Amino acid sequence: MDFVFGIIGAVAGVIVAFIVQAALLKRRKEQVIKEAEKEGENLKKNKIFQAKEKFLQLKEDHETKVKDRERKMQSGEDRVRNKEANLSNKIEEINRKDRQIEKNQSSLDAKIKSYEAKHQEMDKMHQKVVVELSKVSGMSAEDAKTSLVESLKDEARTSAMAHINEITEEAKLNANREAKKIVIQAIQRVATEQAIENSVSVFNIESDEVKGRIIGREGRNIRALEAATGVEIIVDDTPEAIILSCFDPIRREIARLALHQLVSDGRIHPARIEEVVAKTKKQLDEEIAETGRRTCIDLGIHGLHAELTRMVGRMKYRSSYGQNLLQHSREVANLCAIMATELGLNVKLAKRAGLLHDIGKVPDESPELPHAILGMQLAEKYGEKPDVCNAIGAHHDEVEMTTLISPIVQVCDAVSGARPGARREIVESYIKRIKDLESLALGYDGVNTAYAIQAGRELRVLVEANKVTDAKADELSFEISQRIQTEMTYPGQVKVTLIREKRAVNYAK
Repeated sequence: MDFVFGIIGAVAGVIVAFIVQAALLKRRKEQVIKEAEKEGENLKKNKIFQAKEKFLQLKEDHETKVKDRERKMQSGEDRVRNKEANLSNKIEEINRKDRQIEKNQSSLDAKIKSYEAKHQEMDKMHQKVVVELSKVSGMSAEDAKTSLVESLKDEARTSAMAHINEITEEAKLNANREAKKIVIQAIQRVATEQAIENSVSVFNIESDEVKGRIIGREGRNIRALEAATGVEIIVDDTPEAIILSCFDPIRREIARLALHQLVSDGRIHPARIEEVVAKTKKQLDEEIAETGRRTCIDLGIHGLHAELTRMVGRMKYRSSYGQNLLQHSREVANLCAIMATELGLNVKLAKRAGLLHDIGKVPDESPELPHAILGMQLAEKYGEKPDVCNAIGAHHDEVEMTTLISPIVQVCDAVSGARPGARREIVESYIKRIKDLESLALGYDGVNTAYAIQAGRELRVLVEANKVTDAKADELSFEISQRIQTEMTYPGQVKVTLIREKRAVNYAK
């Protein structure tokens, strides 16, 4: 029995615990429901509040837009009213001017009638005067007019020649500055063969895939290259080639060597580009110095200042009318040595002056001076002897020649520059130009003979004294120079020298 009652008690305890647990769950359920209802009410209130705020904001924006539209419409109406007012004023002004023009036209018609009457009267008086003058002078009106025109022509021609000579002298004072300007404009506007070769280099690549690596992401590599070298890099549709454009050949060479090293190495990025360009500049400077030293050793020139030696090396990357400047200077030095030997002068000084005569074309800075004067100043600065300095400065007649070496350098410079084939001119075209110069001068009346000398840089014209007067000689020389300038193509300038002399020849028998 006790066992049964124990079981009943345990079951009753379990039932009681279950009932209590059920009551707790029910109470918890009611609490959760109340909290959910409360939270839902709060959420509902928040949504309603946000909706009201959004509505108020949209309403405010709408009102703002409406006000802006109304303000713009009002402004447009004001502008229309102003335009209407201005138009009315202009129409009134035009009407007023029309009335004034009609009034002026009436006055002008009256004046024209008065002038026509006076003109008819003056014509009658002029005819009377012409008749009287014809009787007094014994010449008809046409003969007098012809005589007057001829005398005025001669006087005008003489005055014009004098004026032309004055203008020519004035132009010579500004010749260097104007010549530089003209050369620069010609290079910019005319893509001649020489200009292309002296301003463009072609860098060959193995495949067009390299172009993308050189350009880089968003063009950063090519911009870094252009900024570091100062060279414009043109990547276009040309197969397996990149164009380097710059008037400075040293910069182009630096860009070419740097590109070659970057493409060979394979690492192309801005930091690497700056490093390679700096290293290439240093290597090229060393190569330039070595080229200058080797040139001096080959020519047997010793004791040259290091800066002058470097300038000699830089000549390798300069050209004049398509002729390499270093080869030209070496040629001039050798010619000077030969001439100095024949004349019994100082061979070493002559060779030194011949090598250095064009160093004014290769300084790091480019002041506004002729290259001969600049070269003379550089030679003086670096301790060259006065004979050498004068030869450098006088080889284009910028300064007076004071030594015997100076004319030798001038002559050798002309020989090296003007010899056939030196400056992109074949022998046939050279001979044809010489003949054309002489034929052009011989085509004028009174010209006896004509000779083109100094490789076509000077034309000497001999005229007959009984057919060409002194005044006519100036005019003829000017006309020939103008025809050469307009009809012929030539390097540098052509000097026209017209010679007139009177020869009286008799024979005693």
